[in-house]
Amino acid sequence: MLHEGVIYRHIVLTVPELLRKTFYQQSQAVLSPFMRCGVRCLDDVFSRVSGRTLQGGYIVVIQTHGRNGRYNPHLHVIATSGGWDRQASQWVHVDYIPYPLLRKKWQWYLLTMLRQRLKTPEINRLVDACYTRYRNGFVTNVQQGDVPARFQSLATYLAKYVVSPPISLRRIDRYDGHRVTYHYRSHKSERVERETVEVYTFIGRMVQHGFAKGFQRVRYYGVQATKTFAKMKSMIQEALAKVKRVVKGAIKIIAPMTYRQRYQQSTGRDPLRCPHCQSPMEVWRIWHPTYGIIYDELEAMRKGKYASQAPRADPAGKPGRTLWPAAGGIPLSLPGLQ
Repeated sequence: MLHEGVIYRHIVLTVPELLRKTFYQQSQAVLSPFMRCGVRCLDDVFSRVSGRTLQGGYIVVIQTHGRNGRYNPHLHVIATSGGWDRQASQWVHVDYIPYPLLRKKWQWYLLTMLRQRLKTPEINRLVDACYTRYRNGFVTNVQQGDVPARFQSLATYLAKYVVSPPISLRRIDRYDGHRVTYHYRSHKSERVERETVEVYTFIGRMVQHGFAKGFQRVRYYGVQATKTFAKMKSMIQEALAKVKRVVKGAIKIIAPMTYRQRYQQSTGRDPLRCPHCQSPMEVWRIWHPTYGIIYDELEAMRKGKYASQAPRADPAGKPGRTLWPAAGGIPLSLPGLQ
């Protein structure tokens, strides 16, 4: 769910290679705080840029693997470009996010979180090393124009990581019983590269991305939080209506389409029209290859599906009425009824 009239951006927050082993070993302790500190970082950046205390809206998806299957934790964030000013009851749009500021802020928030959560001499040494090695901050990526222009495809792109393995079967090129060869598109070279590893190394790369039971990989924060979304939606819409401001490229919410409309949009065919005679069709029977017949309209009629929904014919012989079933059924006319 997105707020109408608001610009959204796709932001990626990464972890440097020096810290990836620590994240893997301490995953239960740091992954949830990892997601929260990304949100605090973005709120701070928006507030610094606007000069006002803002609360943005964030849909955060955590991903722990890179394209080659190695452990590489990072955050994909669908973020509002700006935030809610509680004091002024206004929505403040931020046109520009300074890249150097975002990188330095992300570095500070991430390293501060690790110090506070782990509290070991080893992590203190790693944090100091990160400040020395990465003087310009950690890598972040703000993709302008992807949201809302491609917010539906972006949502699909992010959602697949919730249910899909790190590497799809189509990327496995060869397996001889001992070694696995697979391909991926490298971020560095932007070319398709192939890698051959021992089978147990390959299995290890896959299973290391499992999360603890109950861990939520998609979370909602700020004005996107599910608990307060409806309340914030009305407040934001009211604030935008007062200033009558329309931001170019902002989200426009459209009414949800029915199954029939979605099917027509994707295939160009009407699923409820006969391809032979072009007459409209109604559901009569549903058959499943495993479970057999799971719905039979004739059987439903025999069991009195419609009889309880219509008055009996008048004893004087006056005709009754057409029986109208619940939504999704078909009208039924029987002798003596109209």
